[in-house]
Amino acid sequence: MSSPSAASVPFVPSPAVLGRVAPVLPVVAVIALMGLPSASDSGASPADAACGLAVLWAAVRTVREARRPLTRTAAVVLGLPVVGIAVAATGAMTPGDGITGLARYLQVFVLVPLAVVLLVRGRRDARLVLWSLAGLALWQGAVGVHQYLTGTGASYQGADIRAVGTFGPSDVMGMASVVACGVVALTALALGTPARRQRIVAAGCALALLVPLALSFSRGAWIATAVACGTQLLLAGVRRALAVLAAAGAAAVVLVGGFGVGAAALQERLTSITQVTDAPDQSVVDRYTMWAAATDMWREHPVTGVGLKAFPAYRDAHASLALSSGSDTGGAGQAYKRQPLLSPHNMYMLLLSEQGLLGLLTVAGSWPALLVCSLRRLRRAGRARDCALAATGLLLWQLVNFLYADIGGPSTTMTAVCFGFVAWWALAGSSATDPATEPGAESGAL
Repeated sequence: MSSPSAASVPFVPSPAVLGRVAPVLPVVAVIALMGLPSASDSGASPADAACGLAVLWAAVRTVREARRPLTRTAAVVLGLPVVGIAVAATGAMTPGDGITGLARYLQVFVLVPLAVVLLVRGRRDARLVLWSLAGLALWQGAVGVHQYLTGTGASYQGADIRAVGTFGPSDVMGMASVVACGVVALTALALGTPARRQRIVAAGCALALLVPLALSFSRGAWIATAVACGTQLLLAGVRRALAVLAAAGAAAVVLVGGFGVGAAALQERLTSITQVTDAPDQSVVDRYTMWAAATDMWREHPVTGVGLKAFPAYRDAHASLALSSGSDTGGAGQAYKRQPLLSPHNMYMLLLSEQGLLGLLTVAGSWPALLVCSLRRLRRAGRARDCALAATGLLLWQLVNFLYADIGGPSTTMTAVCFGFVAWWALAGSSATDPATEPGAESGAL
């Protein structure tokens, strides 16, 4: 009896391979679970549950290994947000708001980033995280393109064509955020990965993701992606930047001009970016009005703000009559409903209004520290240049996107993972750049 051919035997990772990647698998699971459809607008998602397990797993491993988990700098940078968040929680309107707000902020800006720092042990793990982000982006992007082509997306200008992936119309920024982070991660891999085949695959996938990113009709995500990827290209070299920009421009011309992918709607959306001061649409008017309301709240409570999750309670007392009662959402399998405007859609304004100067300085103040540390390590990245470019790009994307968005909804988990990856690169010590300190480094890069 002949033995089965090698092609018929399914690939099973060896115990050695599983042992090397086991510590980072909880982070990969968090990313993978973000691909599931969102069951509710504000409740906990499967990815949130995985975040809790990842934090627990990181704590258990750290105790079992009996090692010092963080440097002094890392402890200060990651622990600084706790101060402002805890103080703002005491000023919440109700104890329930204080507890839920405290848990959410700690999850996004402290606990999950800390878990990622502890579980990502070197370049191999970091690249697995980046490819996982890319895989999630490709999945969500494919769902989004299908929604546009079949008219089953979220409502946009009277047609159900807006690509929102599995996040639904209540989180229209969700797919855009995931796809944009995927573009940034793939751009870093295309520019810095040692393996030529992986560079080619990463570049092709990044260009493909520009289609669902465009069909998300998210102006903020477009701007943030352009800034992040442009910075990555410049850091990788001016000549390479010009070549990549030329390829991206040619792809855009073919997709929009040649095939007419969302041409009319995209042109209108792009034009609206330059009209935010001259002739803004209602969404922009609402955003300006809420920013003004957030500023007034801060002036009345300059040090500690109005308290966590208290922006909606103070909004009407500080907003002008230009503010609409909400935004219409619908499509993508959900009925039309009026979505209330519960935040200023600007993370910096949200921090200033709810947490005051103390929260702004402690929470947002840690982000420039991460950026400085990331750029300092970029100069000696060596074979980890893809990790360095990814960390810098992901952080820049978040900082720019926070000008137009804040935390909230199922896609917020992506923000937590990205901050964790950035913190790993910026603060985790020498293992990111020194092959001798990386587990399994003798086997080659991922």
